[in-house]
Amino acid sequence: MSQKRPTSLRFITSFPRFPKRSFFTMPVVSSLISSNIKKSPQDKVVTVAGGCFWGLEYIYKMHFKDRIVDTQVGFANGNLSNPTYKEVCQGLTYHAEVLQIAYNPEVISYKELIDFFFLVHDPTQDDGQGPDIGTQYRSAVFYLDEEEKEIAEQSLAETQKKWFPHHEIVTQVEKLTSYWDAEDYHQEYLIKNADGYHCPTHVLRTEPKAISV
Repeated sequence: MSQKRPTSLRFITSFPRFPKRSFFTMPVVSSLISSNIKKSPQDKVVTVAGGCFWGLEYIYKMHFKDRIVDTQVGFANGNLSNPTYKEVCQGLTYHAEVLQIAYNPEVISYKELIDFFFLVHDPTQDDGQGPDIGTQYRSAVFYLDEEEKEIAEQSLAETQKKWFPHHEIVTQVEKLTSYWDAEDYHQEYLIKNADGYHCPTHVLRTEPKAISV
């Protein structure tokens, strides 16, 4: 049986209480790259957030297939060490649901992966995607160095002009400071559960966003 995603703040805040933990101290032990992602020494990793990580992972895998090396979903840049999915969905940890993609720079570029990112979600929706509302669903590109930052900002500017001339892109370009893997059942969720929840904004855009939308 597939698991449904939260569709409103009422759902997100309906989880039972959890043991008290500090939501406002930075992680003590963390990593910037998933320890479970399969990669060779020459491979690099991109980290993006654009709503439900199930659908973001699925659309990258379906589109690029063997042009990317591996993927892993998790939580980035929050205020709680090693958070659970339910804790993140409470909206108090400020983690973003993210997708990490391992890739070979000789096969595909960072720029191509970021350009694609802007076209497979709605980067003009603030703190949410479609019916999924909350800071965990925010749009963001998490960079590791200044080169990645510059490329992400360039891609954003190009996307703004070509695809969203009438709507402001709100995607955050921020330095990756912490990453935690999501639970195992989230990994490749929609590949294993074809009838699972698909966020309606996770489609490849083929024309600019209309002025009336």
